[in-house]
Amino acid sequence: MTKPLVTKPLVVLAIAAAAAALPAVASAADSRVSPRIVVSGEGEATLAPDVAVLTLSVMREAKTAREALDANNDAMAAVIAAMKAAGIADRDLQTAGIQISPRYTYSDKPDGTQTAELVAYQVSNTLSVRVRDIDKTGEILDKSVSLGVNQGGGISFTNEDPAAAMTEARKKAVADAIAKAKTLAEAAGAGVGKVLEISDQNFRPMPMPMAAARTFDAAAGKVPVQPGENTYHVQVNVTFELK
Repeated sequence: MTKPLVTKPLVVLAIAAAAAALPAVASAADSRVSPRIVVSGEGEATLAPDVAVLTLSVMREAKTAREALDANNDAMAAVIAAMKAAGIADRDLQTAGIQISPRYTYSDKPDGTQTAELVAYQVSNTLSVRVRDIDKTGEILDKSVSLGVNQGGGISFTNEDPAAAMTEARKKAVADAIAKAKTLAEAAGAGVGKVLEISDQNFRPMPMPMAAARTFDAAAGKVPVQPGENTYHVQVNVTFELK
């Protein structure tokens, strides 16, 4: 008598194959992108500056580089001493650059060429000064000129801790993004759901130089300084779910 065929293993294999296919189907369903909307929001906050950053330079000229450097060293040493006497801490004084350059005079020759004659050497030493008592900025500029600063004049105003202003700007930027999303969604006949993604970009105030490579006039009197205010700008990109 012929025995019936055993099909149980085949059934088990079929069930296993179907089970293996289920995660792929679920994954495909999960990968479908739900309706969403992406908007940008902007916010600003202002803050009065509490720190002034000065860029001061001393330039001296002499027949030799050694003589020019020695004269420059003496003048800059006096400037640094005066800064410290005015209450500027060591951490707020930083040498920003030293440059030694030959200076030539040029004479035209009958054949159209020129001859160059070395007449002097120029040495410039640039000092960056952070003034934390912002009301002293004009006074410190005056004092530095009296002691030998004759180039530079860059000035910018910043804040020691702009965190509060940045937080306020971020809140305004998010509120702006939410308002935009609601307007766009309502116009499309939809509603705004949960936040799916959010990112921000910070734009801090750019230094505004008072004067570039300016020559100071020691007899001009006290330097008038207006710190104004700094504006901190934040932009956020927010992705919302659409309902």
